[in-house]
This record gives sequence, C-alpha cells and structure tokens, in this order.
Amino acid sequence: MSQTSFFPSRTTAIYMGKMFLVRTFAILAVLVLVLQALDLLAESGRILAYDGNGQAEVWRYASLRTPQIIQRFLPFAVLLGTIITLTTLNQNSEVVALKASGLSAHQVLAPLIVTALAVAIGSFAFNERIVTRATATLERWESVEFGPMPVDRGDRGNVWVRDGANLIQAQQVRGRGEAVQLGGITVYERDGGTLRSVVTAASGRREGDGWRITGARRFDVASGETRDLGTIRVAGGVRPDQFTLTTVNPDGLPFDQLNAAIDDLNVAGRPTKALEGALWHKLSGPLSAILMPLLGAVAAFGIARSGKLFLRAVIGMGLGFAYFVADNFALAMGNLGAYPPFLAAWAPFLLFFLIGEAVLIRSEE
Repeated sequence: MSQTSFFPSRTTAIYMGKMFLVRTFAILAVLVLVLQALDLLAESGRILAYDGNGQAEVWRYASLRTPQIIQRFLPFAVLLGTIITLTTLNQNSEVVALKASGLSAHQVLAPLIVTALAVAIGSFAFNERIVTRATATLERWESVEFGPMPVDRGDRGNVWVRDGANLIQAQQVRGRGEAVQLGGITVYERDGGTLRSVVTAASGRREGDGWRITGARRFDVASGETRDLGTIRVAGGVRPDQFTLTTVNPDGLPFDQLNAAIDDLNVAGRPTKALEGALWHKLSGPLSAILMPLLGAVAAFGIARSGKLFLRAVIGMGLGFAYFVADNFALAMGNLGAYPPFLAAWAPFLLFFLIGEAVLIRSEE
C-alpha cells in the first residue's frame, strides 16, 4: 500500500465507512425513538386539549417534530458512532494492523472523515428541504393552539407594531413593500400609559407615509360609546417593513430565504446580528460532523490491552461534548452581540479542529 495515497486500500475504506455509517444511524434511530416518545408524553396533553383532535393529530405532531430531533442530535450520533467504530477497530487490533502496514493516523481516519463529509452534505440538504418546512408548519400550528391551520400563502399573522404611544395589531399581513395589505386591524390609542380608545377596521393599505383603513369604528374607553368612522388614515410614519419583518424565525427559513430576509432588514435599518449568526451556523452546524472523527480519534490509537481503551473513549466523548457546549455558548454570545456573527458560528469549529489535529498528532507520536 502506498503511503502517499489518501486511500491506500479501497476495501479498507469501504469497510470502515460502512461500519461507521451503520453505527451512526443505529444510534440516531435509538435517540430519535426515545426523545420523540418523551416529547409526545410532554406535548400530547396540549394537542388533545383542542376539541376534535385525536390520534391523527398526535401522529402529525410527531411527523413534524421528528425532523427537528434528527437535526439536533445527528452530530451527537456521529460522535458516538465514531467512538464505537474506532474502539471496535482498536479492540480487534485492526488499527494496529493498519499502522503496521505503513499508514499514518490521518490515513487511518480518512475513510471516516470522507464518510462524515457525505453525512454533513446530506444533513445540510435535509435541513434545507425538510427541517425548515416542518419547523415553520409546527410554529404556525402551535400559534393556533393545535387547531385548524389557515392555508399558508406566505402571509404573516398576528403582527404587532408600535406607533409612538399607540399599538397596532394586524391579524393578517399580505404582500411586501408598498403593496402590503392589512386585515383585521386594531389600533390601541393611548395617552401615555393610559388606553384612550380602540379603533378597529376590516382592512387597510399603504397611502403616502401612513395607512388608509376602511370600515373603521372607534370605541371610546371613557364614555363607553362606539361610533363609525368609515375610511380614515392612521399610523403616519409606520413603514411597511415594520409589519412584514417583525418576526423572522431563522430555523423556519432555508439559507437563501434567510439571507434575503437579512438583506431586507439591513435596508430597513433593523438589527440583524443574531440572524447573521444563525445564517452562518446553517453551514457550520452540519459540517461539525467532520470534526467528530478527529475528536474521537484518541479512541483509535494506543494498545487495547493496556487497559486504557475505555479511558480513551471517555476522553474522545468529552472532547466531542465540549465542542457542543462551546458551539452553543458562542451562538448565545453572538445573539447578545458580544461576538461577531461569523466568529460566533465558526470559532468553535476552527478551535476544535485545531484541538483534534493536536490530539491526533500527539497520538501518532
């Protein structure tokens, strides 16, 4: 076998790759079954509390929740699959045989790293095509307390906007830019912190720098009287983007749509640091699978009969879980504005890549 070839043995590469994949997805299946069962125990009461819901709605919830569980725990499954695979190879002296044939530590791990890259690409595609849609659908379903959902046409619902001391609620917001249309409008007119009157209207649209609402009625809090206003103009200075960009859930949007939403928010002068961090993490999150063979490599090297194989597996597991802790901490600091978005998403990945390489080089020495 050539020491300069990335895969000196095709048979060995396929053997290790298959072993790694089987163990990873077996662990993932067990995690999903257990966690989904626990989640259903916690949420089934809320689902069945809505009159008319039954077993079909519980299974529907499970179908929407399962992709989220897979997304969150796939890196854990890759870590555990790596450690089990490398521990098994070491225990059977297969790593010793590979090293004796002249392979370096990087060449021994190469099949696992390439397989992990394939898992990362599949994870990104799965997140973009399935997880985002399931998350957006589940969010809308939870907003109506697991009742019947309206047909999704890309509209936004139950949007609140502040206009000075006044508060404006729109039950439905359609369109973008100057073509935004409002439905089910309620304007809470306040004097300081005291509610003075409530204006309700069926619909409204942009007019100049304000909004023209039709079918308006005003309820006066002091007198208790209600009178018709017809068509009036309200909310001068409230921009369309304040209705359309009030809530952006990064978990419910694919990469390109989230990037477009961030551009719209930047044009409107709105803060986007937390969303930018979530955007970069859509790439760094799936790629964390590539780190797991490096962080778990400590379980592969060292003589199995020395009695330290279990300790090495624990060290590899500790390094992997330390990465997840650092990743969540960096994202939290990015959301608070303490870290730049790019650094919040990529710093843990780069840091633990260097740590993994250092451990691997040390093991080879």
